[in-house]
Amino acid sequence: MVLLLLAGTMQQAVWAQAGRGTGPQGAPLPQGQNRNGMHIFIWAGLKSHNEGQHDYPQFLADWSKLLTARGAVVDGALHAPSSADLEHTDVVVIYKGDAAFLSETTKTALEAFVKRGGGLVSFHDSMCGPDPDYFARLVGGAKKHGEVNYTLDAPIPYTVVDKSDPIMKDMSDITIQDEAFFSMTWSKDPAVHVLATAKIAPTRSAGDHKDEVVPQIWTYEHTVPGGQPARAFVFMQGHTYANFANTQIQRTLLRGISWAARKPVDELIDYVAPPRPPRPEMPPAAKK
Repeated sequence: MVLLLLAGTMQQAVWAQAGRGTGPQGAPLPQGQNRNGMHIFIWAGLKSHNEGQHDYPQFLADWSKLLTARGAVVDGALHAPSSADLEHTDVVVIYKGDAAFLSETTKTALEAFVKRGGGLVSFHDSMCGPDPDYFARLVGGAKKHGEVNYTLDAPIPYTVVDKSDPIMKDMSDITIQDEAFFSMTWSKDPAVHVLATAKIAPTRSAGDHKDEVVPQIWTYEHTVPGGQPARAFVFMQGHTYANFANTQIQRTLLRGISWAARKPVDELIDYVAPPRPPRPEMPPAAKK
């Protein structure tokens, strides 16, 4: 027992020397975590739609791993973050169907978070809810639940309209198969900054909206009265889960997350993890 405790003490010493430190109750931090990175909360939800679509739980699993490897401190859940969750969070990444159906408790927590300058990132139908005017004040644009304001599966031909924006550094005018929204409710004052648009495909659900040019990627900066300047980044796609692995899209999203967190835009792109410390030598008796 003494030898095992000694081994544990030696391991903690190596972690401390490597900058890993310890978490609550002295628990070691996850291996490879950069404890000085930006703090990200991923707000995901339960799986919906067909296989390969709207896979919110898979996003929570995949992107918590990806973001940690890129130097972030990640937390997350299949439910809205609480005030306690947001206390040390820099940016909330929302990928949950109809997340804009907000309880009063969640509204209070998010409003306080945004008021102190916290960042929001919204993917796909996270912006869908009963009160698009309200959610548009948080992220710049939103869509009304219950209306036919979507293309369903369709080609999304991006046109990058601000090639000078550093978020769009790796993004070109590619076409992906996904879903786009139209008949949006937009913030007017301030307005969104459009990064990329797409022409609405002539699907059955698009109807007379076919060929309309609608923003699909944008940023939004605003200040709640009495608060600090806050940022939001929105990527309208995510119906097809595989698109999150597209290199151009993934790098654009990483930059958008950093921007919304008010961090250097390439922080998650350029991060290089320090070498892992060598494993401590175990006492001979502890190896048995």
